[in-house]
Amino acid sequence: MSEIRPVMHRPGYLRHLNHSYRWAWLGLMLFALVLLGLGIGLRDPWPADEPRFALNALEMLKTGQFWFPHRGGEPYPDKPPLFMWASALSIAITGSVRLGFLLPSLFAALGTLVLVVDLTRRLYGQRIALLSGLALLATLQFVLQAKAAQIDMLLTFFTTLGAYGLLRHALLGPARRWWFIGFAAMGFGVITKGVGFLPLSLLPAWLWFAWRGQATKITWKALGLGLAVLLAVVALWALPMILVATFGNDPRLAAYRDNILFKQTGERYADSWHHLKPWYYYLVEVLPWAWMPLVLALPWAIPAWWRRARRGDARLLLPLSGVILILVFFSLSPGKRGVYVLPTIPLLVLALAPLLPGILGRRVFNWLGAGVLTLLGGVLLVAGLLGALGLPALSKLAERHDIVPWAWWILLGITAAGLLAWLRPRRGMLALPLWLALFWITWSTWGYVLQNGTRSPRRMMQEIVSVTGDDAWLALPSFDEEFLLQSRQPSVHFGDKTPVNDQFKRAFNWLGGAPRQRWMLTEQRRADDYPCIDLTQARDMGHQNSNDWWLIPGSAMVGCKGDENAAPLFIAPTTLNTAKQ
Repeated sequence: MSEIRPVMHRPGYLRHLNHSYRWAWLGLMLFALVLLGLGIGLRDPWPADEPRFALNALEMLKTGQFWFPHRGGEPYPDKPPLFMWASALSIAITGSVRLGFLLPSLFAALGTLVLVVDLTRRLYGQRIALLSGLALLATLQFVLQAKAAQIDMLLTFFTTLGAYGLLRHALLGPARRWWFIGFAAMGFGVITKGVGFLPLSLLPAWLWFAWRGQATKITWKALGLGLAVLLAVVALWALPMILVATFGNDPRLAAYRDNILFKQTGERYADSWHHLKPWYYYLVEVLPWAWMPLVLALPWAIPAWWRRARRGDARLLLPLSGVILILVFFSLSPGKRGVYVLPTIPLLVLALAPLLPGILGRRVFNWLGAGVLTLLGGVLLVAGLLGALGLPALSKLAERHDIVPWAWWILLGITAAGLLAWLRPRRGMLALPLWLALFWITWSTWGYVLQNGTRSPRRMMQEIVSVTGDDAWLALPSFDEEFLLQSRQPSVHFGDKTPVNDQFKRAFNWLGGAPRQRWMLTEQRRADDYPCIDLTQARDMGHQNSNDWWLIPGSAMVGCKGDENAAPLFIAPTTLNTAKQ
């Protein structure tokens, strides 16, 4: 029989295939490491969220207070602390904010990639596994968040690990160990961001397939034990936090406990107070770009999913059901942000993976990719040329933000045209990912250098120290975290949630206590609201982070009425030692 056995089944061929796959897998991971990690160390944390989490991490290292995240000496109850712990560890190991603050997102993205590729390999084979990895790395929002120090990529790693564990048990099991690993991952996801339980969205479809005998059955005992593991992991942080807040003598910690347990969970979901969007927000305004270019495959994927649904293909429909239910879950909340749908991308890739070989061969699909590349490259090329030629509107914009990106945009536009000319529209789905890879490489190098000066106030805060001296104290009413993060001198603020007028009343009182040693940095539009400030003594610090700024000495507040009780006073621990970052 060995003489007539197909070549692909011979042991020698399998050994060669596995060896080739290992090299291909290593190549994929090396490419991912370069694509996602390039640029680390070239920029500072950028608003809106990155400076806040960097401050949380720095204050943990400075004060040793790890159970209750703080920002500028003030408790920060909006998110659980696991991402801040990871950031603090990275900064401590590297000894630098610039080197450390992006590492948690990088490693979370690489871990998510490994999980998707491995599960796809077990379900569909090695060729499909490599395609799934490339599809994930081509997806716009995935790479964007891998290069951002926000919580959501770490959350996505834990939700993907949770889904991986559940799917290993459901489709390749019984695998009780992976069942419990999945629930433990969800617990870590919860203490990263409250919605870490998202993999539970797989359970309704799983119960259906288990009833039909197409997936491992779920028992009430196993479900109860799994939920107990989830809660036990959450309790590792929540129980000490609750005990310290309840039996301590600090009312701010008790307020933190109530806020993180109630306001930031059920109340935030059901009655959100910001980022209010209509129910169709994700479908219309987010998914068309966040899932790009995978979204272009949907016209062929949806009919294929329907056919597989009629056949009861649990391997494909379980992750697809998770995508749908997660979108429904977030769409029902009035508060929405585009980044919330990031955990759907690994599940979407799992649902698309077996369809990719067929869809990639579709002529219209490739022409769609070519059309998107033509649009992106054309817009950048035209804008770059017009900017270089001095179009007034673009020149004014570049001057205001101190960025001249014309050469970068022209390069990207010319590269898009070159790829289309080389590969032709019939290979548009090869040209588009190649161009996106070039975009991310130049974004992480050229783009970082261009943007850092306008998105980080590092230079402005260094200039302020040269004016005031490094012993002078600086007040930051109505502050943004990036200014406190980059401050090189002792700094105070007056509460993130405090009404702006109360912050200024307290600032006037504080500045009057030592007018020659104390200064205030504020937006010019804010200072204009207080005629009592003698602006002839103010120094114009120019435009930074979308606003114009005054540096004002305490002696300029002689006509301002202060109020010591108008707002709390917070001293930023991270600014007491300026030899940082």
